[in-house]
Amino acid sequence: MEQILAEGQFMNTNGSTVISNLEYDLLTVLHNKSEALKAYDTYMKDAQETGSQPCAELFQKLQQADMEHAQEIRQHLQQVMQQGKM
Repeated sequence: MEQILAEGQFMNTNGSTVISNLEYDLLTVLHNKSEALKAYDTYMKDAQETGSQPCAELFQKLQQADMEHAQEIRQHLQQVMQQGKM
């Protein structure tokens, strides 16, 4: 049985934490970035439908930046999960 200690930190019955606050934070940011990445497709479509190519290009630029950020966050998360820290 798991017990919630603080937001994102869980302790199992033997007293060890299942996920650290740092892992939770990175997972949360990664989740938020992935939600934004999906939304940009809709935003680009909306901009194109209204004939606003500059806005479509802006959304594409933002999507690309968030994709790069998500990849970096994922690398940090992998390292934290393997080593417990950076």
